[in-house]
Amino acid sequence: MKKSKHLQSEPLDLAELIAETADPSAGALVVFSGTVRNHHAGKQVEYLNYTAHAALCEKVLAELESETRERFGVSQCRIVHREGDLRIGEDSVLVVVRSAHRKEAFAAAEYAINTLKERAPVWKREHYADGTVDYQEGVPLSACKHDH
Repeated sequence: MKKSKHLQSEPLDLAELIAETADPSAGALVVFSGTVRNHHAGKQVEYLNYTAHAALCEKVLAELESETRERFGVSQCRIVHREGDLRIGEDSVLVVVRSAHRKEAFAAAEYAINTLKERAPVWKREHYADGTVDYQEGVPLSACKHDH
């Protein structure tokens, strides 16, 4: 099966990632899905828009997958993120981890999603029912890991 890109404008396909990461040595499968919700900070959200630096995002997420596999000893880690307009209920990010055991799989999945939020050049803009629009605060670039 062809490996999906890390940054996608089309809806994310969990079944594809499950198939892509199939591993007979893995007894644990952990999936995290970040899903667009209908509220934020007391306001009704109509939809979100994600923009990203595509080339850098692909590099950062590929490196994060590799780092997560090495750090936690898991056999598989795949991360995909949406870009563009997303409606309520759509997946904005999927993290799929497979490991021999559940403890490492849960820890790896949590690390991957938390670290993605710190490193990936992806920006979220919320569109509210009252007509207002707001970018969500992120992590300053100085906090990101850089290769020298």
